[in-house]
Amino acid sequence: MRMVDLIEKKRDGKELTKAEIEFIIKGYTSEVIPDYQMSAFAMAVYFQNMSENERAALTMAMVESGDQIDLSAIEGIKVDKHSTGGVGDTTTLVLAPLVASVGVPVAKMSGRGLGHTGGTIDKLEAVNGFSVEISNQQFIDLVNKNKVAVVGQSGNLTPADKKLYALRDVTATVNSIPLIASSIMSKKIASGADAIVLDVKTGAGAFMKDLDQAEELAKAMVDIGNNLGRNTIAVISDMSQPLGLAIGNALEVKEAIDTLNGKGPKDLLELCLSLGSQMVFLAERTSTLEEARTLLEEAISSGKGTETLKAFLQAQGGDPSVVDDVTKLPTARYQIDVPAKQSGYISSIIADKIGVAAMLLGAGRATKESVIDLAVGIELKKKVGDYVEAGEAIATLHSNQENVDDVSKRVEESYTITSSKVTAPPLIYKEIR
Repeated sequence: MRMVDLIEKKRDGKELTKAEIEFIIKGYTSEVIPDYQMSAFAMAVYFQNMSENERAALTMAMVESGDQIDLSAIEGIKVDKHSTGGVGDTTTLVLAPLVASVGVPVAKMSGRGLGHTGGTIDKLEAVNGFSVEISNQQFIDLVNKNKVAVVGQSGNLTPADKKLYALRDVTATVNSIPLIASSIMSKKIASGADAIVLDVKTGAGAFMKDLDQAEELAKAMVDIGNNLGRNTIAVISDMSQPLGLAIGNALEVKEAIDTLNGKGPKDLLELCLSLGSQMVFLAERTSTLEEARTLLEEAISSGKGTETLKAFLQAQGGDPSVVDDVTKLPTARYQIDVPAKQSGYISSIIADKIGVAAMLLGAGRATKESVIDLAVGIELKKKVGDYVEAGEAIATLHSNQENVDDVSKRVEESYTITSSKVTAPPLIYKEIR
């Protein structure tokens, strides 16, 4: 085979075979195929799309380019959850202990964040002593014992995807449905999941701003997962405004604890119950989604969710007492309110603007070298549909710097206040199976 012939074939809209796609990925990973040819191939895919079979073959070729995690020693059906990201997306911190508390194994492989706030690992490290530096055997043993554990991502997981993503980033080919879908699904499949629940975000704070695009991506990923033998479903959820009320690492841990106690924001609780029900159902713990939801609601009201969280934190070196005393979490020196300039109803909150404001406080990383301040962030006081009086706080900045006028201005500008009543957007738009 010659790469130039395969570029030409895809450029002309023809379907590549599994063997041809494997040739491309193996050649590119081993640096036999140069960047300029792979760039041409990515652009051909961008314009000509890929069939279901091509997408599955591309995903599996990237899975096979590096390590594959074997979770067969963990008892039960392992269900993974993936979110396409957003602002205030605290779901994993709630879902992992909640789903584990009803007997479903959650073997979570997570990374660090680059952007608005830290990733799941950064957030968990707001708990004193917590560590993901555990061996594969410890990871498996902890999931069998407590039904939940979190470990850092393997350095050699899907190296082809890492290489291709870096290239797409500088060749204007990031926004290609088959390339996005295969990138996400390759990591989930390499991580050893038996079944996968996808939370695909749409709205101003999401990667997919448009609902139709989000639906197209969700369907592409569900098709890939099911094509490769993983029972996969997707939920399309709203990210036109931040999820929950907290944006920031320690603030999100506190919010997760509140939610597990049944006292968290309604939207975060509802999304966690929806995604969690899908996870419990796919793990065959219940025969219906309704039964799964009931189990999760009982785990919250009985305290099983918080007890599982304590066991999980303690098993990985963390201080479990933070669950009963959140004042032990890192706390910022200053709490500065952002007042509303007028009275009225909140008609919109631009989620990504709020995210950038949180990053400027130090809650996230602008570059890989940036150091996160786990204590800082933004606490929303008003969401879309709420009424606010002029001068009343719409948000509180948790900061370790006294002068945050620029951040306050950004938060204020992200809110739109109108005189007429506004209805909040739906939280969940669609489920795709």
